[in-house]
Amino acid sequence: MTFGRMAFRNDSSVKEFILLGLTQQPELQLPLFFLFLGIYVVSMVGNLGLIVLIVLNTHLHTPMYYFLFNLSFIDFCYSTVITPRMLVGFVKQNIISHAECMTQLFFFCFFVIDECYILTAMAYGRYAAICKPLLYQVTMSHQVCHLMMVGVYVMGLVGATAHTCSMLSLTFCDGNIINHYMCDIPPLQKLSCTSTSMNELVVFVVVGVNVIIPSLTVFISYTLIISNILGIRSAEGRSKAFSTCGSHVIAVSLFYGASAFMYLKPSSASVDDDKVSTIFYTILGPMLNPFIYSLRNKDVHIALRRTLKKSMFA
Repeated sequence: MTFGRMAFRNDSSVKEFILLGLTQQPELQLPLFFLFLGIYVVSMVGNLGLIVLIVLNTHLHTPMYYFLFNLSFIDFCYSTVITPRMLVGFVKQNIISHAECMTQLFFFCFFVIDECYILTAMAYGRYAAICKPLLYQVTMSHQVCHLMMVGVYVMGLVGATAHTCSMLSLTFCDGNIINHYMCDIPPLQKLSCTSTSMNELVVFVVVGVNVIIPSLTVFISYTLIISNILGIRSAEGRSKAFSTCGSHVIAVSLFYGASAFMYLKPSSASVDDDKVSTIFYTILGPMLNPFIYSLRNKDVHIALRRTLKKSMFA
């Protein structure tokens, strides 16, 4: 009899999930659909626009814009991994298969870890430009930049594989309703009918490594940058240096603050808090980054004017 129940339980393991979405209030579904559709369109246009500008304008072929190109590519990709599925949930029941759920989880983890390290690489680039300007061409050579980007994507691959394999080891027996707008780790763990202690350890280790090490690197880089800037005698020079770093500090604060709050907190925290915090770094971050890095950037403004002139007279 026990064997029969066990066999039935294994045969009836969940093959698909229902994503509840951001809210269950019907009157909010349509307004939120148009709001997040607008955010997604702006995000796509902003990131693709920066990618095109950097490719077409040779004066932007520098280490700073090489990293910005990759940041825009990463933002474009992982916003696309999350937002379209979220939009579906506003207009109809959002059913996702187990395989699709794990695929979304993998690419989400891959791109979000990539973002951790690309922001770190950009911080190091600013440190090299401000603190070691005479050695900048050697410190940030093409080979060094390419190797750093390989490291970024390798860390993303390793972290995403660890998270996904950890989730694949879980069994989902009865519950198939994910109280979220995407397949994320905490809501999936809550549905598991097997122990998640090992999964929680994997999350703690992988997220800890991929948040603490980059954030410490960023902190040390900016500590050295600030001490160097304060040593600049001219007020104009200090202002220019602070302006160069300001956009990156805003992007880093938004991303690391939201991601650390999401994953490095007790599992008993509210699911609604989880949803709100993930919105900041999965949806709002990719939309804001192109504006953060381009609104006060003279090089980008020049590149945009040149590109528009060429397209008008082509």
